[in-house]
Amino acid sequence: LQEVGEPFKEEKAVAKYLRFNCPTKSTNMMGHRVDYFIASKAVDCLLDSKWAKAKKGEEALFTNRESVVDYCNRLLKKQFFHRALKVMKTKPDKDAKKEKEKGKAESGKEEEKKSKKESGKDEKTKKEKEKKKDGDKEECKKDETPGTPKKKETKRKFKLEPHEDQVFLDGNEVYVWIYDPVHFKTFAMGLVLVIAVIAATLFPLWPAEMRVGVYYLSVGAGCFVASILLLAVARCILFLIIWLITGGRHHFWFLPNLTADVGFIDSFRPLYTHEYKGPKADLKKEEKSESKKQQKYDSEEKSDSEKKEEDDGKTEATRNLGTEGSGGERHSDTDSDRREDDRSQHSSGNGNDFEMITKEELEQQTDEGDCEEEEEDTESRPSHEKS
Repeated sequence: LQEVGEPFKEEKAVAKYLRFNCPTKSTNMMGHRVDYFIASKAVDCLLDSKWAKAKKGEEALFTNRESVVDYCNRLLKKQFFHRALKVMKTKPDKDAKKEKEKGKAESGKEEEKKSKKESGKDEKTKKEKEKKKDGDKEECKKDETPGTPKKKETKRKFKLEPHEDQVFLDGNEVYVWIYDPVHFKTFAMGLVLVIAVIAATLFPLWPAEMRVGVYYLSVGAGCFVASILLLAVARCILFLIIWLITGGRHHFWFLPNLTADVGFIDSFRPLYTHEYKGPKADLKKEEKSESKKQQKYDSEEKSDSEKKEEDDGKTEATRNLGTEGSGGERHSDTDSDRREDDRSQHSSGNGNDFEMITKEELEQQTDEGDCEEEEEDTESRPSHEKS
């Protein structure tokens, strides 16, 4: 009898905590808007509450999931919530019949179209199309990586109906809230509104200074709102006048962001905007585009010239290195090398490497050769004597 009777303060506190902290969803049930929750989420919510933590000298109210289920059964019997049944919505028979008829009509039309088409199509083209389709399917499968977002799955609609077996079970069971306490925020807002209404009705009883101050404030607020409305109308009239006089070439807006979806300060800036939309504007745009293109070409040419200069500098450096190396080699040349160079120059200068020689010239050359041999012998003899 105690369980079926009125709830205790502790039970009300637990139900209130569960009502405002457990995630809920709203739907229609029997023509009424109701809020429902899932049993497993309610159990998780209570296990994270203060009643699942032991106090000094007291045991915790919720120690495991079974204890939470037992307590929720008590709340269910005291009609804080009741169990509901999910019933998936099915399409009526009329809609199904209509869809079948549409499908039959479409299939008949397709068959007629196919019969009208040329029957003498090659099988090769069909096979090629099938191969292309298979290739496209394989590419699509390759492109589908695990990071790519999938298409949204269509959620099936359902409706709630009262369940015959009113028992709290831990799982995906649905329970509809009957207990609907007033939240503290809504209570505070309602209290403020009530006080404001009472204060407004007692306006004649206010002190004279307060009434004068409220009067000036209300007049100032009214003038401010009226000035904004007048500005909004005036700016449109000004735009139309300028647009008509200039034939649609000049677009002048005073306070362009006055009616835009921006903040209070941003709605007053910039002060005005002006746009010229005429033939010269198009020419200017073309000139700007051409100047940009020329700048790009100039920059490319500059980069090419810089590259050429760098290449020239490298070649000059290599030449200088080569000249320095050749100078060192020249210093190290021997007298024999110089003689050979002279002989080669003499032979190349005459250009007669193969000439007819007379007997007298041969005798002179042989005499010179003998003299050179004698000189060598004389030079070698004193050296042997000295040794």
